[in-house]
Amino acid sequence: MSPPRRSSAVWSPPDDALLAGLGAGDEEAAVAFVRRFQHRVYGLAYGILGDAGAAQDVAQEAFVRAWRHAAAYDARRGPVVTWLLAITRNAAIEALRVRRPQPIDPDSILALQMPSAEPRPDALAVLSEETDRLRAELALLPVEQRRAVLLAAYMGRTAREVGDIEGIPLGTAKTRIRTGLLRLHSAMAADRGAT
Repeated sequence: MSPPRRSSAVWSPPDDALLAGLGAGDEEAAVAFVRRFQHRVYGLAYGILGDAGAAQDVAQEAFVRAWRHAAAYDARRGPVVTWLLAITRNAAIEALRVRRPQPIDPDSILALQMPSAEPRPDALAVLSEETDRLRAELALLPVEQRRAVLLAAYMGRTAREVGDIEGIPLGTAKTRIRTGLLRLHSAMAADRGAT
């Protein structure tokens, strides 16, 4: 005798249970998993790529990778949504690297909003403060360091690619990235120590 079908209106399992079902080939869990995260996954992909078709392809690839690697998920390292968005970001960066380079103003990245992982309200307040502080500190960096950091850290560009985009030697690109990241780290650490 087969088990009774779960009603989607009543059935609301935790994210990790859906992921386990996805990995085990449970069709209902897979559909519920995709429906739960599709907007966030697509939104992140679109935010990075700026192209609807490419974002759809990346979103699909992210869900395929989640299915393939569901067993590798470790709840101790963070929530399912964070894991899935990291997969999405990596897939989007890979897609960017495959595409012909298009000029992107790294300063425009500061205006992008990352999709919400729906943390608890207290965690959301801390995250919001951290994000605001990071944006403020990024804005204080010299322009050339800010651009290099954004290209490398957010867009996933290598130091060589940053050098090519900015029209500077590889060594200069590496120095700008390293110096910018060190300044950000120091400023964020000082802010945390002051609170």
